[in-house]
Amino acid sequence: MLNFDAERFVRIQNGALDLSGPLQELIETLLADGARNLFFLGAGGAGKLMEPAAQLVARNSDFPVHLENAAELVAMGSSNLGPGSIVVIPSLSGTTREAIAVLAYAEERGAKVIALTAHAESPVGQQADFTFTAFAEDDTSSESFYLQSLVIALSILHRLGRYDGLESTLAELRTLPESLVAVKEAFEETAAQIARDIQHDDYHIVTAAGPAWTEAWYYGTCILEEMQWIRTRPVHASDFFHGTLELVEAGVSVLVFKGEDASRPLVERVERWLPSVTDRMTVIDTAAFALPGISPEVRALIPHVLIATVLERVSAHLEVLRDHPLTTRRYYRRIDY
Repeated sequence: MLNFDAERFVRIQNGALDLSGPLQELIETLLADGARNLFFLGAGGAGKLMEPAAQLVARNSDFPVHLENAAELVAMGSSNLGPGSIVVIPSLSGTTREAIAVLAYAEERGAKVIALTAHAESPVGQQADFTFTAFAEDDTSSESFYLQSLVIALSILHRLGRYDGLESTLAELRTLPESLVAVKEAFEETAAQIARDIQHDDYHIVTAAGPAWTEAWYYGTCILEEMQWIRTRPVHASDFFHGTLELVEAGVSVLVFKGEDASRPLVERVERWLPSVTDRMTVIDTAAFALPGISPEVRALIPHVLIATVLERVSAHLEVLRDHPLTTRRYYRRIDY
């Protein structure tokens, strides 16, 4: 595979899953001590990656969950944040200014803060009440954060009696890193073709639903826009026919991501309509990926993980074809803003 170290990838994802036991133990302790709600408070892409976990808890229990923009919460406040709140702050570098600010804000109000970071010695890692460190870098961080937040969500649901089979699910997930490498290998030529097909486009509509929607937003915003300087319009499949459809015409590229959860029909509706107006539809469907030992129930929990792992292959080819390294920035962490 182009510019890919399988050993490194497996090591990083295993590192994330190694935190499953400690995360589960902490969540059970905090809930036993009377935790009353949960906040996912991240900045930028790292914060967005928490969305599937937040929705999983909210849709399967009555435990209050808040998915907030870190900077806005500090600016606007929240009467729900205080003693008894569990706050989860993901920050790959541990140095993002909004993450540092919201951490201090949450702790001042008596919340217990869990940091998910790749660098324990960072400000976020050092200042949180509980720090979980799993080394990762940009090309591996999506899967890592998705898996860590999924463990948190499932641990909460298990403690509340709303999710049976946590241990068997975690056992299945432990096989995932090796399987993801196989998925990447099987997708490599498709990824190269997608990159060839879209290398000259300066605009994409990106759509999905369910957990896959998070990856649609993330890929459009944090990869294509930030790392390739390509304009995108991420739109949830359920909103596609409420505005965005008017932007589709011949030659417009639309990237469509399909998972295997209950939201799949929402995406299929968009998929059925698009060929009537454009011949530039690219579909990535997790149902096409072989995952030995992963049950249908667990597959439905991880479409965002699967799509992230194959999109990394698209990005690897795209940066070469466009002669635009994914590490190139004009402004992000280059100037003071």
